[in-house]
Order: sequence, then structure tokens, then C-alpha cells
Amino acid sequence: MQNYLKNIDILEEGKKFAVAVCSALLLALSLNLFLIPANVFASGFTGVAQILSELTMLSPGLLLLLLNIPVAILGWMKVGKSFTFYSFVNVAFTTFFLEALPVINISQDIILNSVFGGVLGGMGAGLVLKFGGSSGGVDILVLLLARKSDRPLGIYFFVLNAMIVLTSGAMFGMEIALYTLLTLYVSSRLIDALHTRHVKLTAMVVTNKGDEVQEALHKNITRGVTRIPAKGGYSKEDKEVLMIVITRYELYLLHQIVNEADPAAFTNIVQTTGVFGMFRKDQ
Repeated sequence: MQNYLKNIDILEEGKKFAVAVCSALLLALSLNLFLIPANVFASGFTGVAQILSELTMLSPGLLLLLLNIPVAILGWMKVGKSFTFYSFVNVAFTTFFLEALPVINISQDIILNSVFGGVLGGMGAGLVLKFGGSSGGVDILVLLLARKSDRPLGIYFFVLNAMIVLTSGAMFGMEIALYTLLTLYVSSRLIDALHTRHVKLTAMVVTNKGDEVQEALHKNITRGVTRIPAKGGYSKEDKEVLMIVITRYELYLLHQIVNEADPAAFTNIVQTTGVFGMFRKDQ
């Protein structure tokens, strides 16, 4: 079976590009219509860009782009070219839309601004994650940091967002910090609904083409696969369950690989709370 990554589907790549652009528009609308007018901060590098914008004369969009350039270079070399490319496309178009769209104060109610800013931001971030990219910045940086430490990846998200909340409180008062927390909560719930915020996932693939699926997974994801004999409860056919632990960034690629190797396969994705023993990090 040919390497999946060498069989580039133009329509599929075009869809991923369009999703990255649409996601960027949602993220920009979240900021320019709700969060920036209310002085409420987003998560990740977007929130950092908002904070730096308050301290400098530069716009949040330009700062977001500048923050992501060095991270994108590292990601291209260390994390993965496709993931980094579509993440940077998302960042670049987010910057474009932030500069092109006006900042409009739709509502004077800071709770409405926090909630709807979180909704649009979560939709944008979850959408691009679902199609094999990210909103850049922290997602790439966390994967790089995780290789140097045995700490869970989630701790890095927590630390950065905690710094954003505390900084927003120091700059604008603790009430703004609480509204920022509200925005982060709403956006995380939307990401959960559209994709997943769990850093590690377990995929259980039920197939009668175990050799083909395993070969495709090894070629493209390079994760260990456990093969468990199984039998169809209704058909009585002999099958196998292929169990593999992946990061959330590999979920889209896993779906594409399994679908190509065995379109009839059934895949169950479950949250993985922790992993003990050997788990390859340099992927």
C-alpha cells in the first residue's frame, strides 16, 4: 500500500485550506466584535497579542502574526509540515481579517461580549482542529515543549491561560479577569463539541483488514498498534481490534488513513486520561 501522505488529494487539501480561512474569519469576528471592545482576552497567543497590544502601539493582528512566525518555523522542522502549514494559514488569515474588519462595539453588556466572543472563538478553533490544523501558537509550542518534559501537555495550556487571566486582572481589574475566565470556559466547551480538547486519545479500530490498516498507520503516524482478535456479534465474522494511542492533532490524519485502508472499518475514539510506559513523543 502506498504511503498515504504521498497521495495528495487536491480537493481534500482545498477543503482544509478553505476551513482554515473560515476558521480565521470566526476568530477575527470573535475579537473585533466582542472581546476587544469589552477588553476581555482570548486564550493562547491571541490573548498574549491582545495584552501586548495594550502595552504597545501595534495592533493585535500584527502581533499575533509576529508571535507565530518563529513558532511556525520550529513547528515546520520538528512537529509536521502539513499541521504547521494549515496552522500558519489560519494565523495569517486571522491577522488579515483582524486588520480588514472594523472593531465594532455591538453590545455594552460585558457578559454577552464574553459569551459570544467565546462561542465564535471556540467555533473557529474547533473547526480548524477538526480538519488537521490549529489556530497556531500554543498548540505548536506545547508539542515542542512536551518532548523536553514528562509533564502532561495540558499543564502548558493551563499555565499560559492562567498568566493571561492574571495579567488581564492586573491591567483592568479582577472583574475583567473573571470575564476572561468565562470566555475561556465557553470557548473550551465549543472546542469539545466540535473536536476535542483532550491531548491524548485512544482509537479502537474494528476491521477485517488488520494487516493493511496496521501498515498504513505505521507508515504515516508511527505509533505502536496493539492487535486484539475479535468476532462480529451479528455477522460472526473474524475481525481484529487495532488499539492505538494518538495525540489530538493526529485524529484527522488517523481518520483519513483508516478510511483509505478499510472504508468499512468501525473506529471508536475515547479520552485517554494518562499514559504509562513507552509513548513516542517526537511525532
